[in-house]
Order: sequence, then C-alpha cells, then structure tokens
Amino acid sequence: MNMHMPTDNDAQETTTPAPATGGVTPMMEQYIEIKAANPDSLLFYRMGDFYELFFDDAEKASQALGIVLTKRGKHQGHDIPMCGVPVHAADDYLQKLITQGFRVAVCEQIEDPAEAKKRGSKSVVRRDVVRLVTPGTITEDKLLAPSESSFLMALGRVKVGVAAASQASFALAWIDISTGAFRVAETSAERLLADIFRVDPRELIVAEPVFHDPELRPVFDVLGRVANPQPPSLF
Repeated sequence: MNMHMPTDNDAQETTTPAPATGGVTPMMEQYIEIKAANPDSLLFYRMGDFYELFFDDAEKASQALGIVLTKRGKHQGHDIPMCGVPVHAADDYLQKLITQGFRVAVCEQIEDPAEAKKRGSKSVVRRDVVRLVTPGTITEDKLLAPSESSFLMALGRVKVGVAAASQASFALAWIDISTGAFRVAETSAERLLADIFRVDPRELIVAEPVFHDPELRPVFDVLGRVANPQPPSLF
C-alpha cells in the first residue's frame, strides 16, 4: 500500500498569509503574493542557493522533513516561521514531501540579480512558479519509487441527475505515470473507497461537486492529502 495519508484531516491544508499591508520587506511582499496564487501547495521560494519556506508552509515542511524551524522578520506583529533546503539537494526533500502526499510549487528566480538592480536599489528579483510537483504527476526517475506504480486517478459522478450520492454511480479513470498504462471503471458509492484503495493512487483528482458532497465526506476524510478537488469543467 503506497497511499500515504496524514494523521489528521487538516494536514493537507496550508494557510495563506494575510496580504501585506506594510511593515514587510519587498521580498516578503512578493512571497505573500506568489503564495496567495498557490494556496494548496507548499511554496519552495528560491533565495540564492536555497529554497525557503515561510509561515504555515515552514511549520509543515520542517515537521515533515525533520529540519530546523527558525524565523525571519515579522508580519502583522508576529515572527515569521522559516525553514529552508539547499537547491543542490532539493530533489531528495521533494521526494520526502511527495511521499507524504504534499503538493509543492517550485518558485525560481527568473532574472539575474544584476538586472533587478538596474530597476532600482530596492527592486526585488523577479520570481515565478515554474514547476508544480504533485504525488500523481511526477515523471522524474529520481523522484519515482522504482518498484512501485505511480497512479494518477480521476473521479467524477456518472448519474448527475441522481440527488443522493448513495444512489449514484461514479466513473474512475487512472493512469500509471511511470508506464503510461490507462484504465477506466464504474463503481457505486458503496464500493467507491474500496475501489480507490484497490488501485492505490498517488493522487486523486476529484470534481468539486463530488468532493464537497456531504454524503461522501467520510471517503475524502480517509483519503486526506491524496484527494485534490478540481473544477467540474475539467471532467
């Protein structure tokens, strides 16, 4: 069984810091803006030779990786938690996070610091998310477990006219990212959790109406970080 689930139902959620209202550095203001655009992922924010994490991300990553949690600056009168990993070893840390079900947004410097200085002495180096790493979408050999399949599964409702989830049918489609093998199946609410566990996906993409259906809440509480809600238009 490679479905790695958190020990509590809130472990997959991260908290986006409140928008900067002054009193933070331009760098931290940039971080908060980028984090707001990636609320469901841990943000690896490139700072020279390190990827740094702040606020709630730092607390979760330090615990998951067993690294030191420190602090840098203040935000709204409170110390800002911070931890970091060296760029040269980032893949090792990414693998540990992905194994535990986290999603990671990798934010790189997209211009040279010298170019930033040309815009003014206080200008911040431009950064942007260039890579989103999730349990079901990794393709790099060094991040994949060689002896295990890496399934990405999608889940949607088949009988959309049925009001009660208990009477509905659900479609499952899954692909092994490491080999390209693809399968589909139909299941019932009663069999849903068992069929998901049978395939044992690294990540489950779920239509938002299904994910938020109160009758199915126990299913997604069990799945934890593995379940990833997406707009119904994608299904």
